[in-house]
Amino acid sequence: MKKKSFIYSDLSKKQLENLKEFYVQKKVESMSHQVLKEYVLEIISHQIIDTIGKEEEMEAWKDMSEFFGEKFETIILEIQTKYSYDKNVLETEIDPQKQRLELIERNTIDNEKKDMWDE
Repeated sequence: MKKKSFIYSDLSKKQLENLKEFYVQKKVESMSHQVLKEYVLEIISHQIIDTIGKEEEMEAWKDMSEFFGEKFETIILEIQTKYSYDKNVLETEIDPQKQRLELIERNTIDNEKKDMWDE
């Protein structure tokens, strides 16, 4: 007698969530340190380098700003100096630095607000 093949709709939402969590845990545990580093590199590269549109670009900018912290402005200045020959500056698609910082601060405040549906 052939075993029954399961499909995702055979599980309740909670069962499927549990299965996914179990899979993620076991998948990560089974990966070597090198494979994990390569996988994380791929994911972060996709999130930061392959941004599409202003919203994703701003999210990548926020991530980089938080990661580099106080060194962020220095890094930007060094890159601007190193690649000063490139006069192809982004137009109004990217706001001036002051406006970006204000948006990041506003975004942080918005993220800290509690959603009424989370209660």
